[in-house]
Amino acid sequence: MDGFASLLPKNIYDIDKVEELKKLDRNILVSLLPELLVFIQDTNWPVAPGVLEILRTFPNEIIPYVLDILSSDDDNWKWYVLHFLVIELPKESRGQFQEYLTRVAENPTANELAEELDEIAKQILETL
Repeated sequence: MDGFASLLPKNIYDIDKVEELKKLDRNILVSLLPELLVFIQDTNWPVAPGVLEILRTFPNEIIPYVLDILSSDDDNWKWYVLHFLVIELPKESRGQFQEYLTRVAENPTANELAEELDEIAKQILETL
């Protein structure tokens, strides 16, 4: 990733950089996926829609990075990831999150309940 850091948006308002990213070779974009996920910590950010568009074109490649987010303590980020990314992935990719989704749907933590992660988990599980 070292040489590619300059390709990333400089901030949450850098939509021009996101448009440039869309033109890059997929092999370069794959190396940027973990950093691009940071830009969907809040889908109200101007860069988020374009970044989501890019991320959705890598339904299999993003799985390990999304699993990392889902195992973090950032329940708000999880909410955005589930509502705007995971639910939009092909069924085969969504299925990779079944264990997490089942746990949250059946036995959510207090924080997961507060963020209504159990509800989106149930909704995604219904599509599998």
